[in-house]
Amino acid sequence: MEIRVTMLGTAGSSPARGRSLPGVAISYEGSVLLFDCGEGTQMQMLKYGTNYSRIEAIFITHAHGDHIIGIAGLVRTIAMNKRAEPLCIFVPKGYESIIKTLIAFDRAMIGYRIDVKGIGAGFVYRGKGFSVRAFRLRHTIAALGYVFREDERRNFVVDKCEKLGIKGEMYGILEKNGRIRVGKKTVRLNDVTTIKEGKKVVYASDSRPVSTTVAAARNADLLIHESSYADSEMELARERGHCTAGEAAAIAKKADAKKLVLTHISARYSSPGTIENDARKIFRNSEVAEDGEVIIV
Repeated sequence: MEIRVTMLGTAGSSPARGRSLPGVAISYEGSVLLFDCGEGTQMQMLKYGTNYSRIEAIFITHAHGDHIIGIAGLVRTIAMNKRAEPLCIFVPKGYESIIKTLIAFDRAMIGYRIDVKGIGAGFVYRGKGFSVRAFRLRHTIAALGYVFREDERRNFVVDKCEKLGIKGEMYGILEKNGRIRVGKKTVRLNDVTTIKEGKKVVYASDSRPVSTTVAAARNADLLIHESSYADSEMELARERGHCTAGEAAAIAKKADAKKLVLTHISARYSSPGTIENDARKIFRNSEVAEDGEVIIV
């Protein structure tokens, strides 16, 4: 199945010309998951064709303003579109009250249930055909990264099935029961199927380099990682709890990720060239994200 990743906002800390504050949408089989919700996220969703009425859940990396302020407007706009389904907002444990405050001052107009859930590392969410889990980052406050993982799929080896006399409704019976009797022989599901691993998208913002990110991104199809600074600003990155482009690229390389997309770009960079070049010296398949960019995984 197609995983559609839309980079809604790719700036860090403050907006820049052509870059909005952090937000990433993953669309999968009719579901929309939102990761971070900076100021103006709902406008970015409108601009880039992502249906905010279909948001199932919002996953916040940490409670700094540039990652959460957009929640206030978004939940009200959704209410005006007559949403009835509950909405879950996940945030690092201990910061639930901040999110609730963004919702509370105009709560009367919101006619659907909003559940704000404080979480730590581990399993977070189960959707139709996918799951989301969290892992710890290292920033100036508690922060989490997220792994979107498509469920593994079992595929029938048609040639084998046909040779064994399996056809028509027998496929459904075999899939349901795990075995089927064909003549005098019992055929098991494992005998005529293969398992295909689901695709994996990892999002990490904001953080210094940590082993938990490497582990989470192992063999990822796509790693979206913050790169607030070029390598020349290493001391500033350390001081503020961020990564340079080279550090993010080293994580992708250690993890054997297939592709690295850099986001959370400081407003000091009018062009992403320096950051992209720094990353590609270490991990060739790196690029700096642009607002509105769509990545198909």
